[in-house]
Amino acid sequence: MEPLINPPPAADLIKDGTSESFMNDVIAASQSVPVLVDFWASWCGPCKQLTPLLERLVTAARGAVKLVKIDVDKNQAISAQLRIQSLPTVMAFVDGRPVDGFTGALPESELKAFIGKILAGGPESGPSPVEQAIGFGQEALAQGEFMRAAQAFGQAVQAEPENIDALTGLARTQMQMGDSEAAKRTLAMVPENKREEAAVKSIRSALELAEEMGENGIQDISALKAALEANQDDHQVRYDLALAYLAADDREACAEALLHIIRRQRDWQEGAARERLLKLFEAYGPTDPFTIAARRKLSAILFA
Repeated sequence: MEPLINPPPAADLIKDGTSESFMNDVIAASQSVPVLVDFWASWCGPCKQLTPLLERLVTAARGAVKLVKIDVDKNQAISAQLRIQSLPTVMAFVDGRPVDGFTGALPESELKAFIGKILAGGPESGPSPVEQAIGFGQEALAQGEFMRAAQAFGQAVQAEPENIDALTGLARTQMQMGDSEAAKRTLAMVPENKREEAAVKSIRSALELAEEMGENGIQDISALKAALEANQDDHQVRYDLALAYLAADDREACAEALLHIIRRQRDWQEGAARERLLKLFEAYGPTDPFTIAARRKLSAILFA
């Protein structure tokens, strides 16, 4: 990439960025010129050596590259999203994607070589910031860190409002946090032509199940089991017991109760037990170990 004949002023080449301005200052700007992002902190000694060198080299490049400086203490959201773990860290963005980076205060000769490699094309780009945010959100959700997950998915939705992975991730997080209304509003943002995708249907089914549990209330499992002892063929009691297990988050026991009904009378209540089980499969997704195991048992019953 050749230096610009009429370089922009230094103020446009070097900026103090924030979590809120990241999409504009880095992602959008890197569509036309490589952008270096310098993650630093006031207490970081090596940062004080590196940043002035970066500023001087970027200025000398006369518009061929830009620099955005981000104070990690004041901008924890974007720092967490990009998993900045040590300082200083420098990341290079091209066409909206991170393509290279390093940690620590490099000498001037190595900095020049790094910038030269970026201007020459550098290595293949990695995942986009939106993809990284979604990955961070999925990891936080799996660990039960719902606030961090919601923040990561929310940033991804803000950047790409029609991204299905971001929308369904945010909706599932909101549902886990007990805010079904917020999850419904998020699902309403899904484009019409994508509302039948598996991930969207999964969240919708999970919301319907949660809503039904709330409407019917949680029945006493002990009382239902006692009633079932008196009559093992009372499918309504067993069905109610399955729903009670589900409300208690014991999906394996719920599935076993529904499978028992299907095994004994598959057309009971016009196949209500089978329909309930299929909705569970949809809610948890086809790759969930629970779905795989229960679907295998259902198939063994239906095709025996």
